Parts: sequence; C-alpha cells; structure tokens
Amino acid sequence: MKEIKIGQKAEVFTKVTSDKLAVAVGSGSLKVFATPSMCALMEEAACAAIAPFLDPGETTVGTALSIEHTSPSPQGVTITAEAEITESNGREILLHVMAFDTVGEIGHGTHRRYIVDAEKFQTKANLKK
Repeated sequence: MKEIKIGQKAEVFTKVTSDKLAVAVGSGSLKVFATPSMCALMEEAACAAIAPFLDPGETTVGTALSIEHTSPSPQGVTITAEAEITESNGREILLHVMAFDTVGEIGHGTHRRYIVDAEKFQTKANLKK
C-alpha cells in the first residue's frame, strides 16, 4: 500500500438505461434512476480514486455508505459520480461521494472502504460455502 493522498478524486459516468431504473432493480415502481444504481456508481468512483495507491494483489472493500438521493433522473440521461478521499487511517479510507445528472446534483454522502489482500479476502469469503 502506497501513502494515500487526501484530496485524490475520480469521476465515473453511466447512462440511465432500463436495467438501472428503480422498477427494474426492485427499489421502487418508477422509471427513474434507482438509488442502488446511484450507490453502485458512487462506489465505482471511490474505487477509482483509491486505485492509484494499491499495490499488486490489493483491492478495497466497501464497509459503509451513507447517502442522500435528492433528485430523480429519467431514463436516457447521463449520470456522473465523483469521489474524493477525505481521510485515511492506515487501511481505512473515507470518501465524500456525489452524483449529478445533466441538470445538477442528485445525491451526496460518505463512503468508507478498507484496503485488503484480495486473495486472502476471497479465501475467507469462500470458507462460508
């Protein structure tokens, strides 16, 4: 693990397609960008912000996500998620996350991730079978 740089940012994008709608993912009955889809995009941005600091064989796992989904977005628009590293305590990393559509902000919050050894973590998970 390399030294984590506070302030490191990343952006990722997605188009709101039918499989990302609340009605499709089971989080509601409307044809709007689903909260779980927004959360997944925020996590993707967080992973991208941390990636430059990982050594070979390391990855991150999310352990907490506290967000507000503040505005709906219809099918067809592009969503941008941003993540910025705000704190680092050893392997624990805290990020500020935000999401925007073509009109403005649609959500924001915080996300915590931990750096782990990918193989060891997967082995531990597989023992639950």
